[in-house]
Amino acid sequence: MNNSEKQKGLIYIIPSPIGGTPPLEVLPISIKKVIDQLNHFIVENEKIGRRFIKKITPNKNQEELIISTLNKFTSKEDLSSYLEPCLSGVSIGILSDSGCPGIADPGAEIISLAHKFGVKVKPLIGPSSIILAMMSSGMNGQNFSFNGYLPIDDKNRTKAILKYQRISLKENQTQIFIETPYRSDKLFIEMLKVLDANTLLCIACDLSLNTEFIKTLPIAIWKKKKIILNKRPCIFIIQGAF
Repeated sequence: MNNSEKQKGLIYIIPSPIGGTPPLEVLPISIKKVIDQLNHFIVENEKIGRRFIKKITPNKNQEELIISTLNKFTSKEDLSSYLEPCLSGVSIGILSDSGCPGIADPGAEIISLAHKFGVKVKPLIGPSSIILAMMSSGMNGQNFSFNGYLPIDDKNRTKAILKYQRISLKENQTQIFIETPYRSDKLFIEMLKVLDANTLLCIACDLSLNTEFIKTLPIAIWKKKKIILNKRPCIFIIQGAF
């Protein structure tokens, strides 16, 4: 890339809804104003990205949009080329399929490159299921750790759950996990089996939707309840307790 001294464009980090809620019910009007100004976008999935843009700005000409995809198949060479408009003075918006780019979603790589090449990064306000769940859990919000996905292998997953419980007890640190929706019930059942009776578990499902469910209880109480998550997107949060 030719990093010239001319005025660079910005890279806007644009959140999107975390459920099927209409975008303008959960996103500030400032996001619409930004999208109105942009024609270059980096998205996780082009079809989903275009649909989101159309919902926010229905009169925007889709044929004028220049869309680049950012996912696990994106090469380092492609990543570098994605910033070319910014280096030429043209601003770009980055979108993930749901929530905030760069937080448990693609985006960090291109944002890191933006810093490297002196491109100003402008994050916009919007929903994050991780933060919403943490806010609603009643657990320690001064010291918490987001651990992403737990291992798929049963043995390694059990080890990870117990390790994070130990850390939580030792450091008074809240531990946050996510799981693929179709494995949510399996993870919940395993947590009931291996976590201590006093450990607090928060389950936050379908955040921002009409079917939203958020509850924090000790494992001993969870064991008495019949809960089926049924492939719903969930955030799991634990806090060790003596």
